[in-house]
Amino acid sequence: MSQQMGSGEFAELVHEMEQKDDDPRQCYALVKKRITEFRRSGRDVPDELSKLEKRFLTECMLASQGR
Repeated sequence: MSQQMGSGEFAELVHEMEQKDDDPRQCYALVKKRITEFRRSGRDVPDELSKLEKRFLTECMLASQGR
């Protein structure tokens, strides 16, 4: 079972993504970095991060196809 992110952690991630001018590639990289940090520390990846990763991966694929 995945754990939940603390509201402070999630707010910080959202703030970082807002600084990336809605570029899905940069947002995906930030989310992927956070997921890696969770895994390296031996913690379960929060559901919110898994969902964001899938969302931004989809957006990146759509952008690469010109949609």
